[in-house]
Amino acid sequence: MPDVSTSSSLLLLASGFLLLMAVGCERNASVNPDRELRSRADSLVQAHVIVDGHVDLPYRLMRYRQNVGDSTLGDFDYPRARSGGLDAPFMSIYIPVELQDSAGAAKARADSLINLVEDIEATNPDKFEIARTPDDVERIAAENKIALPMGMENGAGLEDDLSNVEYFYDRGIRYITLTHATHNRIGDASYDTTDARWGGLSPFGRDVVGEMNRLGIMVDVSHVTDSTAYDVLDVSTKPVIASHSSCRHFTPDWERNLSDDLIKAIADNGGVVMINFGSSFLKTEYQDANDPVQEKIQAHLEEQGWAEDDPRAVAYYDSVRSANPVGTVTDVADHIDHVVNIAGIDHVGLGSDYDGVFSLPRGLQDASTYPNLVEELLRRQYSDEDIAKILGGNALRVWRENK
Repeated sequence: MPDVSTSSSLLLLASGFLLLMAVGCERNASVNPDRELRSRADSLVQAHVIVDGHVDLPYRLMRYRQNVGDSTLGDFDYPRARSGGLDAPFMSIYIPVELQDSAGAAKARADSLINLVEDIEATNPDKFEIARTPDDVERIAAENKIALPMGMENGAGLEDDLSNVEYFYDRGIRYITLTHATHNRIGDASYDTTDARWGGLSPFGRDVVGEMNRLGIMVDVSHVTDSTAYDVLDVSTKPVIASHSSCRHFTPDWERNLSDDLIKAIADNGGVVMINFGSSFLKTEYQDANDPVQEKIQAHLEEQGWAEDDPRAVAYYDSVRSANPVGTVTDVADHIDHVVNIAGIDHVGLGSDYDGVFSLPRGLQDASTYPNLVEELLRRQYSDEDIAKILGGNALRVWRENK
Protein backbone atom coordinates (compact mmCIF):
# COMPACT_ATOMS: atom_id res chain seq x y z
CA MET A 1 0.00 0.00 0.00
CA PRO A 2 1.60 3.37 -0.97
CA ASP A 3 2.24 5.99 1.68
CA VAL A 4 0.29 9.26 1.91
CA SER A 5 2.90 11.34 0.06
CA THR A 6 2.92 8.90 -2.85
CA SER A 7 -0.87 8.95 -3.03
CA SER A 8 -0.85 12.75 -3.03
CA SER A 9 1.67 12.78 -5.86
CA LEU A 10 -0.40 10.35 -7.88
CA LEU A 11 -3.49 12.49 -7.33
CA LEU A 12 -1.61 15.59 -8.45
CA LEU A 13 -0.34 13.82 -11.56
CA ALA A 14 -3.82 12.55 -12.38
CA SER A 15 -5.30 16.01 -11.88
CA GLY A 16 -2.63 17.53 -14.09
CA PHE A 17 -3.29 14.96 -16.79
CA LEU A 18 -7.03 15.62 -16.69
CA LEU A 19 -6.37 19.36 -16.88
CA LEU A 20 -4.15 18.92 -19.94
CA MET A 21 -6.81 16.71 -21.54
CA ALA A 22 -9.44 19.37 -20.86
CA VAL A 23 -7.25 22.09 -22.39
CA GLY A 24 -6.56 19.84 -25.36
CA CYS A 25 -10.26 19.19 -25.84
CA GLU A 26 -10.93 22.94 -25.72
CA ARG A 27 -8.33 23.52 -28.42
CA ASN A 28 -9.70 20.69 -30.54
CA ALA A 29 -13.20 22.06 -30.09
CA SER A 30 -12.06 25.28 -31.78
CA VAL A 31 -10.13 23.55 -34.56
CA ASN A 32 -11.81 20.26 -35.33
CA PRO A 33 -15.22 21.65 -36.30
CA ASP A 34 -13.59 23.67 -39.09
CA ARG A 35 -11.58 20.65 -40.19
CA GLU A 36 -14.73 18.56 -40.13
CA LEU A 37 -16.65 21.16 -42.14
CA ARG A 38 -13.86 21.34 -44.70
CA SER A 39 -13.74 17.59 -45.02
CA ARG A 40 -17.52 17.46 -45.46
CA ALA A 41 -17.39 20.26 -48.02
CA ASP A 42 -14.70 18.49 -50.04
CA SER A 43 -16.77 15.31 -49.96
CA LEU A 44 -20.01 17.01 -50.93
CA VAL A 45 -18.65 18.77 -54.03
CA GLN A 46 -17.35 15.44 -55.30
CA ALA A 47 -20.46 13.45 -54.34
CA HIS A 48 -23.06 15.74 -55.93
CA VAL A 49 -23.38 17.17 -59.43
CA ILE A 50 -22.43 20.85 -59.57
CA VAL A 51 -24.17 22.82 -62.30
CA ASP A 52 -22.92 26.35 -62.88
CA GLY A 53 -25.41 28.37 -64.88
CA HIS A 54 -22.95 30.67 -66.61
CA VAL A 55 -19.25 30.45 -67.52
CA ASP A 56 -17.91 32.77 -70.23
CA LEU A 57 -15.10 30.47 -71.34
CA PRO A 58 -15.95 30.52 -75.09
CA TYR A 59 -15.66 34.30 -75.26
CA ARG A 60 -12.38 34.18 -73.33
CA LEU A 61 -10.97 31.58 -75.71
CA MET A 62 -12.15 33.53 -78.74
CA ARG A 63 -9.95 36.41 -77.54
CA TYR A 64 -7.02 34.25 -76.40
CA ARG A 65 -6.83 30.55 -77.24
CA GLN A 66 -5.57 28.07 -74.67
CA ASN A 67 -6.09 24.34 -74.14
CA VAL A 68 -8.38 24.22 -71.11
CA GLY A 69 -7.70 20.53 -70.71
CA ASP A 70 -4.53 21.75 -68.99
CA SER A 71 -3.85 24.58 -66.53
CA THR A 72 -4.55 28.01 -68.01
CA LEU A 73 -4.99 31.65 -67.13
CA GLY A 74 -8.52 32.86 -66.42
CA ASP A 75 -11.07 31.32 -64.08
CA PHE A 76 -11.80 27.90 -65.59
CA ASP A 77 -9.87 24.87 -66.80
CA TYR A 78 -10.14 21.12 -66.35
CA PRO A 79 -7.69 20.72 -63.43
CA ARG A 80 -9.36 23.44 -61.37
CA ALA A 81 -12.88 22.29 -62.24
CA ARG A 82 -12.03 18.74 -61.15
CA SER A 83 -10.47 20.05 -57.93
CA GLY A 84 -13.56 22.12 -57.18
CA GLY A 85 -16.04 19.38 -58.07
CA LEU A 86 -17.57 21.31 -60.98
CA ASP A 87 -19.43 18.94 -63.32
CA ALA A 88 -21.54 21.02 -65.69
CA PRO A 89 -20.61 24.64 -66.43
CA PHE A 90 -23.05 26.11 -68.94
CA MET A 91 -20.89 27.52 -71.72
CA SER A 92 -22.05 31.04 -72.51
CA ILE A 93 -22.52 31.62 -76.24
CA TYR A 94 -22.27 35.39 -75.86
CA ILE A 95 -23.50 37.77 -78.57
CA PRO A 96 -22.12 41.33 -78.21
CA VAL A 97 -24.82 43.95 -78.69
CA GLU A 98 -22.93 45.64 -81.53
CA LEU A 99 -23.69 42.59 -83.69
CA GLN A 100 -27.42 42.42 -83.10
CA ASP A 101 -28.45 44.92 -85.79
CA SER A 102 -26.12 43.66 -88.54
CA ALA A 103 -27.88 41.04 -90.65
CA GLY A 104 -26.30 37.64 -90.15
CA ALA A 105 -23.58 38.81 -87.75
CA ALA A 106 -25.18 37.71 -84.48
CA LYS A 107 -26.08 34.25 -85.76
CA ALA A 108 -22.61 33.84 -87.24
CA ARG A 109 -21.00 34.72 -83.90
CA ALA A 110 -23.18 32.19 -82.11
CA ASP A 111 -22.20 29.51 -84.61
CA SER A 112 -18.51 30.34 -84.24
CA LEU A 113 -18.64 30.03 -80.43
CA ILE A 114 -20.57 26.76 -80.59
CA ASN A 115 -17.86 25.51 -82.97
CA LEU A 116 -15.29 26.53 -80.36
CA VAL A 117 -17.05 24.47 -77.66
CA GLU A 118 -17.15 21.53 -80.04
CA ASP A 119 -13.41 21.98 -80.53
CA ILE A 120 -12.86 21.81 -76.75
CA GLU A 121 -14.63 18.45 -76.77
CA ALA A 122 -12.70 17.20 -79.83
CA THR A 123 -9.32 18.27 -78.43
CA ASN A 124 -9.87 16.63 -75.04
CA PRO A 125 -12.46 13.86 -75.49
CA ASP A 126 -11.32 12.18 -72.27
CA LYS A 127 -12.02 15.37 -70.28
CA PHE A 128 -14.96 17.19 -71.89
CA GLU A 129 -18.22 16.26 -73.56
CA ILE A 130 -21.08 18.45 -74.74
CA ALA A 131 -24.27 17.75 -72.78
CA ARG A 132 -27.72 18.09 -74.32
CA THR A 133 -29.82 16.63 -71.50
CA PRO A 134 -29.70 16.35 -67.71
CA ASP A 135 -29.13 12.61 -68.17
CA ASP A 136 -26.06 13.48 -70.27
CA VAL A 137 -24.76 15.63 -67.42
CA GLU A 138 -25.10 12.84 -64.88
CA ARG A 139 -23.54 10.23 -67.17
CA ILE A 140 -20.61 12.47 -68.12
CA ALA A 141 -19.98 13.39 -64.49
CA ALA A 142 -19.95 9.70 -63.55
CA GLU A 143 -17.23 9.22 -66.18
CA ASN A 144 -15.08 11.86 -64.43
CA LYS A 145 -15.42 14.25 -67.36
CA ILE A 146 -16.75 17.80 -67.47
CA ALA A 147 -20.13 18.16 -69.16
CA LEU A 148 -20.47 21.22 -71.39
CA PRO A 149 -24.10 22.27 -71.81
CA MET A 150 -24.55 25.53 -73.72
CA GLY A 151 -26.68 28.63 -73.25
CA MET A 152 -26.96 31.58 -75.64
CA GLU A 153 -26.40 34.91 -73.90
CA ASN A 154 -28.42 37.48 -75.87
CA GLY A 155 -31.27 36.21 -77.98
CA ALA A 156 -30.09 38.53 -80.74
CA GLY A 157 -28.46 35.41 -82.16
CA LEU A 158 -31.94 34.38 -83.31
CA GLU A 159 -32.07 37.56 -85.40
CA ASP A 160 -35.67 37.98 -86.64
CA ASP A 161 -36.29 34.38 -87.66
CA LEU A 162 -38.33 32.15 -85.33
CA SER A 163 -36.98 29.04 -87.07
CA ASN A 164 -33.57 29.86 -85.60
CA VAL A 165 -34.86 28.75 -82.18
CA GLU A 166 -35.01 25.18 -83.47
CA TYR A 167 -31.78 25.64 -85.41
CA PHE A 168 -29.90 26.49 -82.22
CA TYR A 169 -31.68 23.76 -80.26
CA ASP A 170 -30.28 21.31 -82.80
CA ARG A 171 -26.84 22.84 -82.27
CA GLY A 172 -27.07 22.18 -78.52
CA ILE A 173 -28.38 25.42 -77.01
CA ARG A 174 -30.41 24.66 -73.87
CA TYR A 175 -31.17 28.13 -72.55
CA ILE A 176 -31.38 31.57 -74.09
CA THR A 177 -30.78 34.77 -72.15
CA LEU A 178 -33.33 36.90 -73.99
CA THR A 179 -31.40 40.19 -73.97
CA HIS A 180 -28.02 41.55 -72.94
CA ALA A 181 -26.88 45.16 -72.55
CA THR A 182 -29.44 46.84 -74.82
CA HIS A 183 -33.00 46.29 -75.97
CA ASN A 184 -33.32 43.88 -78.89
CA ARG A 185 -36.00 42.35 -81.08
CA ILE A 186 -37.16 40.09 -78.24
CA GLY A 187 -37.55 42.52 -75.35
CA ASP A 188 -36.15 45.24 -73.13
CA ALA A 189 -32.82 44.95 -71.32
CA SER A 190 -32.10 46.06 -67.75
CA TYR A 191 -28.74 47.69 -68.57
CA ASP A 192 -30.25 49.89 -71.30
CA THR A 193 -30.86 53.40 -69.94
CA THR A 194 -32.79 54.59 -72.98
CA ASP A 195 -36.57 54.53 -73.08
CA ALA A 196 -38.13 51.09 -73.15
CA ARG A 197 -38.52 49.79 -76.68
CA TRP A 198 -41.36 47.35 -76.03
CA GLY A 199 -42.42 47.85 -72.42
CA GLY A 200 -41.51 44.20 -71.82
CA LEU A 201 -41.55 41.36 -74.35
CA SER A 202 -42.08 42.22 -78.00
CA PRO A 203 -44.68 40.28 -80.02
CA PHE A 204 -41.76 38.38 -81.56
CA GLY A 205 -40.40 37.76 -78.07
CA ARG A 206 -43.68 36.16 -77.01
CA ASP A 207 -43.43 33.83 -79.99
CA VAL A 208 -39.80 33.06 -79.08
CA VAL A 209 -40.78 32.08 -75.53
CA GLY A 210 -43.53 29.82 -76.86
CA GLU A 211 -41.14 28.13 -79.27
CA MET A 212 -38.53 27.67 -76.54
CA ASN A 213 -41.18 26.04 -74.36
CA ARG A 214 -42.15 23.73 -77.21
CA LEU A 215 -38.61 22.59 -77.89
CA GLY A 216 -37.30 22.38 -74.34
CA ILE A 217 -34.99 25.41 -74.22
CA MET A 218 -35.04 27.14 -70.84
CA VAL A 219 -35.95 30.82 -70.82
CA ASP A 220 -33.34 32.90 -68.97
CA VAL A 221 -34.53 36.18 -67.44
CA SER A 222 -31.07 37.46 -66.51
CA HIS A 223 -30.36 40.85 -68.15
CA VAL A 224 -34.01 41.69 -68.86
CA THR A 225 -36.09 44.46 -67.31
CA ASP A 226 -38.64 43.65 -64.64
CA SER A 227 -41.42 44.22 -67.15
CA THR A 228 -39.85 41.79 -69.59
CA ALA A 229 -39.39 39.20 -66.84
CA TYR A 230 -43.01 39.45 -65.74
CA ASP A 231 -44.15 39.13 -69.35
CA VAL A 232 -42.05 35.98 -69.64
CA LEU A 233 -43.62 34.55 -66.49
CA ASP A 234 -47.06 35.36 -67.86
CA VAL A 235 -46.34 33.67 -71.21
CA SER A 236 -44.12 30.73 -70.31
CA THR A 237 -45.70 27.36 -69.64
CA LYS A 238 -42.40 26.00 -68.27
CA PRO A 239 -40.20 26.99 -65.31
CA VAL A 240 -37.68 29.74 -66.09
CA ILE A 241 -34.16 30.38 -64.88
CA ALA A 242 -32.08 33.39 -63.97
CA SER A 243 -28.78 31.83 -65.02
CA HIS A 244 -26.45 34.41 -63.43
CA SER A 245 -28.31 36.95 -61.32
CA SER A 246 -28.24 37.90 -57.64
CA CYS A 247 -30.50 39.76 -55.22
CA ARG A 248 -31.43 43.43 -55.61
CA HIS A 249 -31.89 43.57 -51.83
CA PHE A 250 -28.10 44.05 -51.58
CA THR A 251 -27.86 46.41 -54.60
CA PRO A 252 -30.95 48.65 -54.33
CA ASP A 253 -32.17 50.27 -57.55
CA TRP A 254 -29.90 48.09 -59.73
CA GLU A 255 -32.35 46.35 -62.04
CA ARG A 256 -29.78 43.83 -63.29
CA ASN A 257 -30.27 41.99 -59.98
CA LEU A 258 -33.64 40.50 -59.06
CA SER A 259 -36.16 42.18 -56.76
CA ASP A 260 -37.70 40.21 -53.91
CA ASP A 261 -41.06 40.17 -55.69
CA LEU A 262 -39.47 38.85 -58.86
CA ILE A 263 -37.62 36.14 -56.93
CA LYS A 264 -40.97 35.08 -55.44
CA ALA A 265 -42.59 35.09 -58.87
CA ILE A 266 -39.81 32.91 -60.34
CA ALA A 267 -40.29 30.48 -57.46
CA ASP A 268 -44.07 30.44 -58.02
CA ASN A 269 -43.30 29.56 -61.65
CA GLY A 270 -41.16 26.64 -60.42
CA GLY A 271 -37.94 28.26 -61.61
CA VAL A 272 -34.48 28.76 -60.13
CA VAL A 273 -32.35 31.83 -59.35
CA MET A 274 -28.66 31.06 -59.94
CA ILE A 275 -26.47 33.37 -57.88
CA ASN A 276 -23.78 35.41 -59.66
CA PHE A 277 -20.38 35.49 -57.88
CA GLY A 278 -19.26 38.77 -59.51
CA SER A 279 -18.37 41.36 -56.88
CA SER A 280 -20.53 44.05 -58.47
CA PHE A 281 -23.57 41.79 -57.99
CA LEU A 282 -22.95 41.31 -54.28
CA LYS A 283 -23.06 44.80 -52.73
CA THR A 284 -23.53 48.32 -54.05
CA GLU A 285 -20.28 49.45 -52.44
CA TYR A 286 -18.34 46.84 -54.42
CA GLN A 287 -19.44 48.10 -57.82
CA ASP A 288 -16.75 50.74 -58.28
CA ALA A 289 -14.11 49.18 -56.04
CA ASN A 290 -11.89 47.90 -58.81
CA ASP A 291 -12.02 50.90 -61.14
CA PRO A 292 -8.51 52.01 -60.03
CA VAL A 293 -7.20 48.47 -60.62
CA GLN A 294 -8.59 48.38 -64.15
CA GLU A 295 -7.15 51.81 -64.82
CA LYS A 296 -3.77 50.58 -63.56
CA ILE A 297 -3.90 47.60 -65.92
CA GLN A 298 -4.84 49.74 -68.90
CA ALA A 299 -2.09 52.26 -68.14
CA HIS A 300 0.51 49.48 -67.87
CA LEU A 301 -0.57 47.91 -71.17
CA GLU A 302 -0.30 51.26 -72.90
CA GLU A 303 3.07 51.98 -71.29
CA GLN A 304 4.42 48.62 -72.47
CA GLY A 305 2.81 48.90 -75.88
CA TRP A 306 1.05 45.56 -75.48
CA ALA A 307 -2.14 44.69 -77.34
CA GLU A 308 -4.86 43.15 -75.17
CA ASP A 309 -4.31 39.71 -76.71
CA ASP A 310 -0.54 39.81 -76.26
CA PRO A 311 0.40 36.85 -73.99
CA ARG A 312 2.26 39.22 -71.68
CA ALA A 313 -0.79 41.46 -71.40
CA VAL A 314 -3.08 38.50 -70.71
CA ALA A 315 -0.77 37.20 -67.98
CA TYR A 316 -0.44 40.64 -66.40
CA TYR A 317 -4.20 41.20 -66.48
CA ASP A 318 -4.83 37.83 -64.87
CA SER A 319 -2.25 38.30 -62.12
CA VAL A 320 -3.40 41.79 -61.12
CA ARG A 321 -7.06 40.80 -61.23
CA SER A 322 -6.41 37.73 -59.06
CA ALA A 323 -4.50 39.83 -56.54
CA ASN A 324 -7.43 42.19 -56.04
CA PRO A 325 -10.53 40.29 -54.87
CA VAL A 326 -13.54 42.30 -53.76
CA GLY A 327 -15.82 40.84 -51.10
CA THR A 328 -15.72 37.34 -49.63
CA VAL A 329 -17.43 33.99 -49.93
CA THR A 330 -19.80 35.05 -47.15
CA ASP A 331 -21.33 37.65 -49.47
CA VAL A 332 -22.37 34.94 -51.93
CA ALA A 333 -23.77 32.85 -49.07
CA ASP A 334 -25.80 35.90 -47.98
CA HIS A 335 -27.47 36.00 -51.40
CA ILE A 336 -28.24 32.28 -51.20
CA ASP A 337 -29.74 32.82 -47.73
CA HIS A 338 -31.86 35.65 -49.10
CA VAL A 339 -33.34 33.58 -51.92
CA VAL A 340 -33.99 30.66 -49.58
CA ASN A 341 -35.74 32.93 -47.07
CA ILE A 342 -37.97 34.37 -49.80
CA ALA A 343 -38.51 31.46 -52.15
CA GLY A 344 -37.41 28.26 -50.42
CA ILE A 345 -34.54 25.86 -50.85
CA ASP A 346 -35.87 24.47 -54.16
CA HIS A 347 -35.35 27.69 -56.09
CA VAL A 348 -31.69 28.68 -55.74
CA GLY A 349 -28.57 27.60 -57.61
CA LEU A 350 -25.16 28.84 -58.77
CA GLY A 351 -24.26 30.97 -61.79
CA SER A 352 -20.73 32.19 -61.14
CA ASP A 353 -20.14 34.28 -64.30
CA TYR A 354 -16.55 33.00 -64.29
CA ASP A 355 -14.46 34.51 -67.09
CA GLY A 356 -17.22 37.09 -67.58
CA VAL A 357 -16.67 39.52 -64.69
CA PHE A 358 -13.57 41.43 -63.63
CA SER A 359 -13.69 41.17 -59.85
CA LEU A 360 -14.63 38.17 -57.75
CA PRO A 361 -14.81 37.68 -53.97
CA ARG A 362 -11.94 36.26 -51.96
CA GLY A 363 -12.44 32.52 -51.67
CA LEU A 364 -14.42 32.18 -54.92
CA GLN A 365 -11.98 33.36 -57.56
CA ASP A 366 -11.92 30.33 -59.85
CA ALA A 367 -13.47 26.96 -60.58
CA SER A 368 -11.50 25.20 -57.84
CA THR A 369 -13.21 27.12 -55.04
CA TYR A 370 -16.74 25.70 -54.78
CA PRO A 371 -15.75 23.82 -51.59
CA ASN A 372 -15.22 27.19 -49.88
CA LEU A 373 -18.84 28.11 -50.53
CA VAL A 374 -20.08 24.71 -49.39
CA GLU A 375 -18.05 25.02 -46.19
CA GLU A 376 -19.71 28.37 -45.49
CA LEU A 377 -23.16 26.88 -46.15
CA LEU A 378 -22.42 24.04 -43.74
CA ARG A 379 -21.37 26.61 -41.17
CA ARG A 380 -24.82 28.18 -41.65
CA GLN A 381 -26.48 24.83 -40.89
CA TYR A 382 -27.56 23.89 -44.41
CA SER A 383 -28.12 20.14 -44.61
CA ASP A 384 -26.36 17.89 -47.10
CA GLU A 385 -29.68 17.54 -48.95
CA ASP A 386 -30.06 21.33 -49.13
CA ILE A 387 -26.55 21.73 -50.48
CA ALA A 388 -27.10 19.06 -53.13
CA LYS A 389 -30.09 21.08 -54.38
CA ILE A 390 -28.11 24.34 -54.44
CA LEU A 391 -25.12 22.81 -56.19
CA GLY A 392 -27.09 21.36 -59.08
CA GLY A 393 -30.22 19.51 -58.10
CA ASN A 394 -32.52 22.49 -58.56
CA ALA A 395 -31.03 23.42 -61.94
CA LEU A 396 -31.33 19.85 -63.23
CA ARG A 397 -34.95 19.69 -62.02
CA VAL A 398 -35.88 22.82 -63.94
CA TRP A 399 -34.07 21.60 -67.02
CA ARG A 400 -36.00 18.32 -66.88
CA GLU A 401 -39.28 20.15 -66.40
CA ASN A 402 -38.64 22.08 -69.61
CA LYS A 403 -38.90 18.92 -71.70
